[in-house]
Amino acid sequence: MKTNYSKQTEQIFEEIKNNQSKPKLLLQSCCGPCSSYVLTYLTQHFDIYLFYYNPNVYPAQEYAKRLETQKQLLERLPHQNVITLVDCEYNHDEFLAVAKGFENEKEGGARCAKCFMLRLEKTAQKAKELGCEFFGTTLTVSPHKNAEVLNNIGLQLQEKYGIRFLPSDFKKKEGYKQSIELSKKYGLYRQEYCGCEFAMGHLED
Repeated sequence: MKTNYSKQTEQIFEEIKNNQSKPKLLLQSCCGPCSSYVLTYLTQHFDIYLFYYNPNVYPAQEYAKRLETQKQLLERLPHQNVITLVDCEYNHDEFLAVAKGFENEKEGGARCAKCFMLRLEKTAQKAKELGCEFFGTTLTVSPHKNAEVLNNIGLQLQEKYGIRFLPSDFKKKEGYKQSIELSKKYGLYRQEYCGCEFAMGHLED
């Protein structure tokens, strides 16, 4: 039986709705288009620190273009609570180190799982450093990403770092469709591949 991660997200909303202040969420963002719907959905419930950590993206010019698109979204998107962009230094070697030996894996396979772990672990570490109550990722909005794999990784890291993971399957309830519509509305650049050099040529987010 499949886990209903969307229902788990809503259960957390219910749990925190009577808090005197909004809990802080460190949300790893893969790109502006994917984060467009997710931010709209989450901002009424959390003060969001948006963590743009994507060492998988190649080449560096593409990384810079996606980061600029992320900033454009934050300038154009109306939001109810605080959204703070947390940038970090681009270091593609971090990704290459975990991808070594998995270069020829198919999309969605072991290489992607290694990449998810890299990005989510850095997010959990940063969330602890910033004193956030929750951490999560926008990645589950993409129909090309396995929500079960991502959520299982997040829950492992929750145990390791003592920071609550926000379970999600943001593609549900037409989340992915809404992200496309919002991207058009705000004039955002939409990339055609996931990010790494091994995925070039594959249709992605």
